[in-house]
Amino acid sequence: MTILVIGEALIDIVTLPGTSDRYAPGGAPANVALGLGRLGDDVALLTDVGDDFHGGFLLAHLRASNVTVHATPRGATSTARAVLSADGSAEYDFHLRWAPDPAPVTGEPWEAIHIGSIAAFLQPGAATIDALLDNRHPSTRLVTFDPNIRPTIIGEQTAALARFEDLAARVDVVKLSDVDAEWLYPDLAEEAQVDRLLGLGPDLVAMTRGGEGAVLATASARATVASARVDVVDTIGAGDTFMVSLIHDLHAATSALSDLGTAELTSLGDRASTLAGITVGRTGADIPWAADLTN
Repeated sequence: MTILVIGEALIDIVTLPGTSDRYAPGGAPANVALGLGRLGDDVALLTDVGDDFHGGFLLAHLRASNVTVHATPRGATSTARAVLSADGSAEYDFHLRWAPDPAPVTGEPWEAIHIGSIAAFLQPGAATIDALLDNRHPSTRLVTFDPNIRPTIIGEQTAALARFEDLAARVDVVKLSDVDAEWLYPDLAEEAQVDRLLGLGPDLVAMTRGGEGAVLATASARATVASARVDVVDTIGAGDTFMVSLIHDLHAATSALSDLGTAELTSLGDRASTLAGITVGRTGADIPWAADLTN
């Protein structure tokens, strides 16, 4: 395998006023792994699922999208209730467990590693992430991180910020939303937030801004891209899809991240926005397949 994704897989329980609950596979890292598999990347997911119906459903769903899953099913599968508003945005209520067994992936020569979301903050599994990053194989040339901040889960802001900055200083790419950045750095303007993130050490920072597009920046170049013009069904999985596109493109790239200029950053952002636009035009985190990009 060439790309390892580490993080939670769970069941989204989607609630929309006036309709019955809808159950769907989710979890930001699981969505990223699924999206990479659908684009044809060789990807594995280290996660934690239950030995119940939902766990079996998650495993089957991921494997059907060409993801190799490393998990030891036990107990109940984690859930996230997503309450959709009229504009398609979502608020979440989580019931989680995060304690993966890292043995199957430890010491493997992964070319890229992605860490993300609640799993980066929630113990005991967060310590597993630290160990895998600290002992990664010399052939690992790309490490990406999307915090996907969930304040009700990751705890008090000061401690969460310290954890976030510790991880951001150890990776090559940080992708986050403007909402994440506002929670982490409420006293900084957007440009200063990006500067702060770059100052922590990553070579590339990408900040998504919903319908306002995205900003991609390195220490020497910066680009702003527009969001794709689509009819929004819901926003579940939009940020994950943007992350999928970045990993897919950067994993295939031959140039160093620090060498990316404004033109290259714009191309990266445009492709990510296009892919995310397909997802928000669908129900749930139905991330595109490679064939969707040619239709």
